[in-house]
Amino acid sequence: MEHLIRPINNETIKIDVTPESASWDYLSFKVVSLKKGESFRQHSASNEMALVPLSGHGRVQVGGERFDLFRESVFKGRASVLYVPPNHEITVDAEAEFEFALGGAPAEGKYPVRLFEPAEIKTEIRGGGKATRQVVHTLAHPLPAERLILYEIYLPGGSWSGWPPHCHDGYGGSPCLDEVYYFRTDPDYGFGMHRNYRVDSEFDEILPFYDGDLVLVTKGFHSTAAAPNCNVYFLNYLAGNLLNEARATPPFDDPDFAWIKTDWEANEMKLPVLQEKE
Repeated sequence: MEHLIRPINNETIKIDVTPESASWDYLSFKVVSLKKGESFRQHSASNEMALVPLSGHGRVQVGGERFDLFRESVFKGRASVLYVPPNHEITVDAEAEFEFALGGAPAEGKYPVRLFEPAEIKTEIRGGGKATRQVVHTLAHPLPAERLILYEIYLPGGSWSGWPPHCHDGYGGSPCLDEVYYFRTDPDYGFGMHRNYRVDSEFDEILPFYDGDLVLVTKGFHSTAAAPNCNVYFLNYLAGNLLNEARATPPFDDPDFAWIKTDWEANEMKLPVLQEKE
């Protein structure tokens, strides 16, 4: 199955992932791009859903409530995130061009409609050395949801994220979570590389991504690298067998690289090397 998905430009729905198309159990995800005056409707059915604005201005109506969502771009503004429980109609009207992500996972309806504002969303600098990145806990514990977990990551050019590589496919006692990586780059012609691999089989794929691409993480350890001078943003939606507060359960790190957390600059080559003495 293809794990790298290119956007369909000039279409309202640029990316559309379902449990059936991804051959997994829980997560659905789409990127919707509306022109001014256009509308989009989606019923949450048996899913809880989360809407993340990517750029532009949209008005969203859910269950008699109305929410104005605005974001200049993913590189120029923190997002408000709209949480929608099952059995609700979602109507999005574009007040200007409006692009957003919308994903969901099966839920019982434990939590109400809620708009999470940037001030209540945790952000942190994680890692160190060449694995320094900013992690925004867009809809992660302790923010309430039943299955959904969302992060936004800012990765400077030449750096790595998801380092040490980690997995959440049951290996090493890890939880089982479906995950998507939705990428944007600065500049828009930038690129990076994403790797998915297992240590107990020959599964190993390295996927070159560009602005607007999506990667599916169906299994294995994974990490992401940004090309030098190419800054990368990516949006993660995850969902699986972790419910409610258990969504805080960490993944399992690749033991060959887990040691780096004790010293982010260990084993770093200093240049020049092997230089002849004068």
